Amino acid sequence: MKRTLQVLLGDEPRLVGALHHDQSGAREHAAFIYAPEWLAAPDRFPIEPGLPLVGGPQFHRKAAEGSVFHAIIADTEPDGWGRRVILRDHAKCRQAARRSGQETGTAQLDAVDFLLAVDDCSRVGALRFRDENGVFQRAAEPGRRTTPPLVELKQLAAASRAVETESETAADLAYLRGRGTSLGGLRPKCTVLDDDGLLAIGKFPSVQDTRAVTKGEVLAMQLARRAGIDAAETRLVDSAGVPVALVRRFDRTLDGKRLLYASAATLLGVEAASAEEHFYTEIVDALRVHGAAVQKDIDELWRRIAFSILITNVDDHLHNHGFLHVERGLWRLAPAFDLNPFPERVRELKTWVSADTGPEATIEALLSVTPYFRIPATRAKTILREVVDAVATWRAAGRKLGMTELELEAFAEAFEHPELPAARRVV
Repeated sequence: MKRTLQVLLGDEPRLVGALHHDQSGAREHAAFIYAPEWLAAPDRFPIEPGLPLVGGPQFHRKAAEGSVFHAIIADTEPDGWGRRVILRDHAKCRQAARRSGQETGTAQLDAVDFLLAVDDCSRVGALRFRDENGVFQRAAEPGRRTTPPLVELKQLAAASRAVETESETAADLAYLRGRGTSLGGLRPKCTVLDDDGLLAIGKFPSVQDTRAVTKGEVLAMQLARRAGIDAAETRLVDSAGVPVALVRRFDRTLDGKRLLYASAATLLGVEAASAEEHFYTEIVDALRVHGAAVQKDIDELWRRIAFSILITNVDDHLHNHGFLHVERGLWRLAPAFDLNPFPERVRELKTWVSADTGPEATIEALLSVTPYFRIPATRAKTILREVVDAVATWRAAGRKLGMTELELEAFAEAFEHPELPAARRVV
């Protein structure tokens, strides 16, 4: 089975190249080819460091559970929750076709099926895909809103809960179809339009939650902004008694224009499924090569590490850090997202501070890399003081969100631990 898709950039859109996918049995191969007009354009740039500006096919070797596509394309694929919805929808449709005697197509979905299952309107970043018939994928279905408004949160939450409990109907799946996101993991979520008509991600409680996870994320994101971090705008929305975390998408401008997005894994050339350890010092190296505002973003990164340590945000893998393209292959740190306090987790970072410090989430480890980050000691203390002062208000900030004392207590170990007094001693 062979497919050839056009790869385009932005709202105009501009042709960047072609994506070739070849499947033979269980084996899949993909290659990307820059379009001659892109290579000839005066404002051309490599869409990721792993795709240099050269003619001819550039192949990507799939590693373990990683994507068959190059990383910048893989960054637009649906996340774990989105894949779950797609798989359930595919199974439900085949079941219905069998009952009617009209079954067609293959039993297994391939990489292109997942890639093209995301709505074109809400696909993360600025890359877009046009099929052999000249149709952007995924195209909106007739008579269906491309992205639902906030007033439909209740139906979206109910449909998501049905998928989690494996009690969903075909109507539930049709409602969620294409509305997933690449930003996140296995937790239920959906792309929506907020009150200003801008794209946002609605994150719902899971049936498996033992604490108020959505409230905890909103609390962390609001504390981050108070700590001087450039974090995605996040608020709590009550939908018929269901607390939904509403995160405004930062890969769109205020007038809705698309911005090219790449995960930190993409900028570092790291496979998503890699078992190797990676370090914040590697992100610093990438910023020095590809950054548009190098030291400013390095300072910001150090501030984010301090915040993660103090709130026990230990799910800080390379796909939970991102970049937005500025111009000519230069990138800026994207606003922080997916900041969550994890009171039940061992206090070890997924992305180590450095190769020397190991995974421990400690202020000592953070301070040890200030020379590598080229942050003067006085500047480091100022940043740390601002983070400490913000995190110290977590209970008051939680109450302001409407969290009960019982809900707050469930997060206490994430905020109240030996690293907070250790940070206070430094500042």
